[in-house]
Amino acid sequence: MQRIRYQSVDGSHWGELEGGMIYELTSLMGRRSGHTLMLSEVSLLPPCEPRLIVCVGKNYAKHIREMGGDDLPKEPGLFLKGLNTLSGPGDPIPYPSWTSELHYEGELAVVIARTMKCVPVEEALEYVLGYTCACDVTARDKQQSDLQWVRAKSADGFCPVGPWLETDLDPTRLNVRTYVNGVLRQDGDTADMIFSVAEILSYISQHLTLQPGDLVLTGTPDGVGPLAIGDEVEVMIEGIGTLSNVVERAE
Repeated sequence: MQRIRYQSVDGSHWGELEGGMIYELTSLMGRRSGHTLMLSEVSLLPPCEPRLIVCVGKNYAKHIREMGGDDLPKEPGLFLKGLNTLSGPGDPIPYPSWTSELHYEGELAVVIARTMKCVPVEEALEYVLGYTCACDVTARDKQQSDLQWVRAKSADGFCPVGPWLETDLDPTRLNVRTYVNGVLRQDGDTADMIFSVAEILSYISQHLTLQPGDLVLTGTPDGVGPLAIGDEVEVMIEGIGTLSNVVERAE
């Protein structure tokens, strides 16, 4: 089932998408209200309203090597992105004037369904509402030069997600691709993750309490690279769909 968040003439809503038809929901976890409309009548919003955006770095061995590393991590490396980074399908990716190396990182993202604290690995996927596409936009030069990653990872609009949540999906073997202007740049598989989705969620829950709607990015495969103003970035994940955004000069 595809669950979407959208903007219509009377505000923002949650809905279920079936064959191009939206069935409005009373809330994210609510029932159908009886109101329907076509997908073509609305604008899609980020399919989550998080309190936290938690990310995992260095979760694919080939990506570690392309970034100049060798040793595999013994536990997930966590960092946060600010809520100001969240954007949706079709929203512009801002290119700030203070960076000269803006990079894409296509990733599988997870949205949490219920409060998650100290959950064992074998139960972790029971706390998932759904999966979506994400692009962990990164100012690579600032990631390399700054002591912390605030500028590199948390500028406005640096976390587009969408187009919707796929609620019925096995995350263990999904093809993850990123295209820039129609050219394939990343071609990975979640089967190659160092830490599985279940392991990531369980690990986070030992240190931070995850709440309904929170967003977890699970790491990017190899093939990351630079963007230029005007580039179209598409993150395509098997079983979910395609997230598309265009890079624009930041105001």
